Amino acid sequence: MTTGANLGRFMISDETAPENLEWGKLCWMSSPPATGAKDLTVIEVNIIPGEGHDFHKHPDQEEVIYVISGKVEQWLDREKRILGPGDSVFIGADVVHASFNVGDADAKLLAILGPCVGEAGYELVDVASESPWNGLR
Repeated sequence: MTTGANLGRFMISDETAPENLEWGKLCWMSSPPATGAKDLTVIEVNIIPGEGHDFHKHPDQEEVIYVISGKVEQWLDREKRILGPGDSVFIGADVVHASFNVGDADAKLLAILGPCVGEAGYELVDVASESPWNGLR
């Protein structure tokens, strides 16, 4: 065993406090503060029906969003697709995207971002009020 190395950490869902937002909640399953991660930020995202994570980008991070359950209107730049369980989208660094729950029940997603950026391991630039993003929905 290497002394001082980050060997990992178990993250138990019931023991991970959610971050409640107006549109849903986030559970940080991997991030520098939670696990000491350097390269992966992993977030379980729950979006309530009719709500969404509006248009934004991560300038220095790539992202994969994987749909666990529900029905999601997923935007990748100006392209829109309806995703369901088992579907995913890869989002390049600095690409604007958004996720909206268009189903009748909560949508559960797994967001995986890398590399970690900043103390939280996550960077976000909100562009929802800017053109053309404010006129797409």
